[in-house]
This record gives sequence, structure tokens and C-alpha cells, in this order.
Amino acid sequence: MPPPRTRETALRRRLAELRGPDVPAKALDARALAALAANPGCSRRAILDGAGVNKTALASALGSPSAFGQSQFALTRGNAFEAKVKADGGTELLRLVHERLDPHAEPPAGASVPDLTAVGPEGRTARTALALREATAAAGTWTLLDHPMLALDVAGSPAFLEPDAVVVHPDGSWTVVEIKSFPMLDGSADPAKVGAAARQAAVYVLALERVAARLDPAPPVRHRVLLVCPKDFSNLPTASAVDVRKQRAVTHRQLARLTRIEDIADALPEGTCFSPELPADRLLAAVESVPATYAPECLSACELAFHCRGRSREAGAVTTLGRPVRAELGALTTVEDVLAAARGEAGDPDDPVVAALRRAARLRGEALEAMCR
Repeated sequence: MPPPRTRETALRRRLAELRGPDVPAKALDARALAALAANPGCSRRAILDGAGVNKTALASALGSPSAFGQSQFALTRGNAFEAKVKADGGTELLRLVHERLDPHAEPPAGASVPDLTAVGPEGRTARTALALREATAAAGTWTLLDHPMLALDVAGSPAFLEPDAVVVHPDGSWTVVEIKSFPMLDGSADPAKVGAAARQAAVYVLALERVAARLDPAPPVRHRVLLVCPKDFSNLPTASAVDVRKQRAVTHRQLARLTRIEDIADALPEGTCFSPELPADRLLAAVESVPATYAPECLSACELAFHCRGRSREAGAVTTLGRPVRAELGALTTVEDVLAAARGEAGDPDDPVVAALRRAARLRGEALEAMCR
């Protein structure tokens, strides 16, 4: 077996080949990781994200452009709000952390904001780890890390993550801060958006725990993160503490279930490439060579969702109806199989699923007959 360094180099070379010649890798961020963890059985997304393929460009090249992602206006508004929250050395941000998460500590006057500048993601990751270690050792002080860089192993490939901020408390504990541009109205925000932010923050918590585990003693990483949003319809920041223990546990379990990227890559045909510059037929063949696990939830989380939905519908897969329906139907994986079982043309009559379908079909027929009398 080749040494780990040799295997890592070979994997990086293989992923670069899958991405295409001279195509820069698209960074795998926490939002993508959270979506990947929500659908760990999708080998297609795993290999495309692992190889750094730009799925937005890929979807357009396949003729199924994605509507997924933030608008430029939303990005600009979000960046402006984040800059406002972090102005003056993060004074307002640290006040919110103190108020919502650590009111018994000394007020964060004169907090430290270390410079995290370094060359490349590996350099920034190392610089972040050093800053966290130094801040933890400086007991009794507050430290704000603005856009630190963290690393997390995902299916055997490193992913570099950049949370909005990490705060080191006077007691040495660490807190993740998520800054979003959606509003909090009367102290609460859209539950769906809060849930998405919590799943994203849970990925950062996992990555922080990896850094903490390398210190002795390991400092505690808080599972209550700070979500900062505009207050009502103003541009003034407000915040809420969000417990992400459940999201962290689910994400940790799902990421552990992911098939290793090198195993997926080794199973691909020789010469497979996902470059959007390829001819349409060759690109389609490359994408279809990797199995996908489509579900309606993919429409809000993956750029290739429209393409995968179309292929799933063409195959008559019951997954297009949702995971709960798929789970209820057991071994019946296509709509044609379900209808045949309901009509009594196929299926084991002793199978509870088949028996239920036939009973439902019979009741439907009786109801239609009664209506026609």
C-alpha cells in the first residue's frame, strides 16, 4: 500500500483530471457540506464537490440551468451588513456575544483581533490554529477571529471552511458566529432560514472541534452559536443564541457515512471528465456514469437538481415523490412497479406494501363506481 502522502497526491491529481485541464477548483464551503450531509447517499454530488467542479456551470452546459443560489443583490447586502457588524474592531459583535452567550464574563473592552493573513488555505488554516491556541492561553481576555480558516476531512478529502467569525471567551471556550442578512422580526426569524444557518454553523463547530482536539487540554467548543441578523426592517444588528447540538450530531453521522471520494473516483471509467467545455453528449455520459440519489429536497440545495429530477422522472423513479413515499414503498422503486402491484399484475400478495396498494386501488374503484351511479 502506498504511503498516505503518495495516495493524497495521486487523489489530487485524479480529481484535477475529473475537473478538467487548467480548471480551478471551486471551494467546498459549509453550505455545500451541510447539503451534502443531508444526502449522503448521492455519489454524484460527493465526487463533483470533492473534485471542486463548478456545478452551476455544469448544470448550464447540460441544459438544466440552476435557480439555486443567492442573487448578487443579496450578496452585496449581506457583505455590507457584515462589515457594519464587525466595524470598530468588532465592538458591536462582541457586545452581542457577551449579552447573549456570556453575560457573567467581563465586558469585552479592548478585545484582541489577530491578523490571520497567510498564503493559501493551508497557510491560513495553520495561522488560525496558532491564533486560537494563543487566544486560549491568554486567559481572561476576549479574542475575535475575523474570517478564520478551518479544515475538515470529508470522505478522505480536505475541505477548507471560512466561518464569519469565531470568538474566544475569557474562560477559553470558543463560539461560532454566523452573520446573515435576513431580518429578525420581533425577535424571531424565518424558521427555514434559521434551520439552514444552524446546519451551516454545525459544520463549523465540527471543524473547530478538530482544532481543539489537538490542544492539551482541549478547550470547549460551545454548541450554542450566535446568529446575528438585521433587527426588524432596519440595518441595526440583533442576535439570538441557537443550539446546534442536534444539527452537529446529524452532520457528523452523515459525513461519516459518505463513501470515500477516492473509491468513487476509482470506479469511474478511464478518461471521465466533468469540464463544462466538453461536447454535450460526452459531458452527459460522464455525469450519468456516477449514480445520483435525487429527492425533492435537492431543489433547494443542489445546482444539479433540475437535471437529476428530469432523469429521475424519465426513469419513473418513486424518489421524485419524496423520501417518505420512497420509504413506504419498500422494494417497489418505480411508478410502473407500483401501478402494476396495485392492479394485481405483479408483486407478492403477501407483501404488506403490495396488499395495501391493492386495497387502496379497490377502494378507489368502488368510490368511482359509486360516483358514476
